[in-house]
Amino acid sequence: MSIPLLEYKPASQNQRVAGYEVPGEDTPRIYRLEDCTGSNDLQELVWAAYRQVFSEHVILKSSRQTFLESQLSNRSITVRDFIRGLAKSEVYRRLVLETNSNYRVVDLSLKRLLGRASYGQPEQIAWSIKIATLGLEGFVDALIETEEYQTNFGDNTVPYQRRRFKDRPFNLVNPRYATYWRDKLENDRYKWGDVRNFLEMAQSIKTTPVQPVRVQLSGISIPDMTRDRKPGSVPVSVSTTAGFPLR
Repeated sequence: MSIPLLEYKPASQNQRVAGYEVPGEDTPRIYRLEDCTGSNDLQELVWAAYRQVFSEHVILKSSRQTFLESQLSNRSITVRDFIRGLAKSEVYRRLVLETNSNYRVVDLSLKRLLGRASYGQPEQIAWSIKIATLGLEGFVDALIETEEYQTNFGDNTVPYQRRRFKDRPFNLVNPRYATYWRDKLENDRYKWGDVRNFLEMAQSIKTTPVQPVRVQLSGISIPDMTRDRKPGSVPVSVSTTAGFPLR
């Protein structure tokens, strides 16, 4: 039995009203399948979907989903199904799911699939339970089938950032992974901000003490370099019979 989505309250009502932004260079371009009159238009829509879901601005050949592209070009699937397929792909699993905590996966997925940031921790907790119980594919289906997705994007529109009051577009500022994955890679050791780990590292360093070397100074003459020395005078000589250590 599937656990129903926990209730949460939006942090703001702005997401539920029509936007009033003045169109400008930051206004996102909307890609619709019905606007594609040729192969070039369709290819631009495909790249827009890749940028939105994968957040990759130079799409690698290994990241392309050629089977999904072929189905979309033949109109066998809708843009909505194409987005669903990208979010369920191994590329999305590798770039997003495996390198982040469930809370961050929720926040990134809401930005890329619903075009908005999460309302806060309550919503992240609610959707993270879906990830834990349904896995990535069930979580993606739950987002794609929401009324919010259908209302804003329907079947033939590529998701886009619906609000941009500040900062740059989501996909330009999100790193591939956060400190969670960095710490996991380091196995929670040697984080420089942690004094305890730094002390442990310092104590583990093996050092070899430097042995002093005795230098014999007997028989060395030190010339008199003063300018007021009289011509023909004998330079001062320093003679010692005992050496002293120098480092």
